[in-house]
Amino acid sequence: MTIKKFQGKTEAEATALAKEEFGAGTVIMNVKEIKPKGFLRSFKNSVFEVTAAIEEAEPPHAPMPAATAQAPAPGNINVAIDEPIAIPKPQEVKEVFASVENTWANSMPQEQEAEPKKETAPERSSSNNLEEKLENLQSLLEKKLSQPIEEKKDEIPKDAPIDENLKFVKMIYSILLENEVDEKYVNQIMDEVEKVMKKGASVDYILSSIYQKMILKFGQPQPIKLSEHKPKVVFFVGPTGVGKTTTIAKIASRFKVEKGKKVALYTADTYRIAAAEQLRTYANILDTPLNIVYSSKELNEELEKAQAEEFELILVDTAGFSHKNEEQQGETKELIDQVPEEFDKDVYLVLSATTKYRDLMEIADVYKENFDFKMIFTKLDETSCYGNILNMKLYTGTDLSYTTYGQNVPEDIEIFNTQNIVKLLLGGK
Repeated sequence: MTIKKFQGKTEAEATALAKEEFGAGTVIMNVKEIKPKGFLRSFKNSVFEVTAAIEEAEPPHAPMPAATAQAPAPGNINVAIDEPIAIPKPQEVKEVFASVENTWANSMPQEQEAEPKKETAPERSSSNNLEEKLENLQSLLEKKLSQPIEEKKDEIPKDAPIDENLKFVKMIYSILLENEVDEKYVNQIMDEVEKVMKKGASVDYILSSIYQKMILKFGQPQPIKLSEHKPKVVFFVGPTGVGKTTTIAKIASRFKVEKGKKVALYTADTYRIAAAEQLRTYANILDTPLNIVYSSKELNEELEKAQAEEFELILVDTAGFSHKNEEQQGETKELIDQVPEEFDKDVYLVLSATTKYRDLMEIADVYKENFDFKMIFTKLDETSCYGNILNMKLYTGTDLSYTTYGQNVPEDIEIFNTQNIVKLLLGGK
């Protein structure tokens, strides 16, 4: 893995420099705006710093056809589920981290060390050290892990306590399983961490390695991007009850109100009158047109009108249906396939974070047979387990885009926050 920073006048310029050097496999780990300092700062412009990574030695993960757990190979870390692993008690967590507290403190950026303690805040117990480490992990990565791997080898302590490291890895293993990450994916992560453990790495270095690996597995989020030369048509597909209509309203509001784009709303959900009325309410609030289409022919006629009126983004709500309903699947496929070539077309599969993993796999399999898609996860506010997001990313091999976490329009939506989700999966808050 190679990690490097790039600077530019804009975020896009810095990102372009990273992709120019690293290529298509570039993963953007962090974006930071650096504001000018000093007496003349009001006359200077900010610059943007992008931390990018490329994993050259690791082959890309192919989509997994089944959810059957794979046992670790002989000689690997033995943390498979056939060995009972209890979630450590607070006192055990305290003992695990106590021996590395000084090492972690010394490795933190100077700004963190110099920060005065708040007199009104009670001292946090050592049982919360995992969360504290995760909160500060991004600063640590920027300071230590931006170096090439070869320059970091000498930083790994040679006399790290292997027993405590193994205990820590088992704790992380249990936390990931508690978050409903599929066991085979947890084993993949642990197999990669084993290489670090064999070098005698400290606990904080192991945690940083796990964090990096999971960031890379999620990849770069892919939200809606408008085309410079063609109107963009975006279809939202998925089962009933996952929040497609509300998600469309949130995205429409972001593009219309915040970005000043010309947006039109269409609905092909003619099975539920309430769905069209709900979208009409949002359209009236946004002062944007809503068209109801009953066939691919009608859709194309309306798209021609939208193109003539220079609409930049057309969002299409489709009928929610069971992934076992082949007739409605065919209707949706025809609707999407018949879009003329003079339009730029994207499909987003909307899934609920509360749906069981087995059902999510069946849904994805059906839609994957019909068209390529990116994924949106809704209802993150209704679950405390986020493992299915990682499961589906690795199972489908497709990109993540947005997450939603409530009914408020347009507030409760954001571009997929990789760093935050990884932190939650590792037990942080």
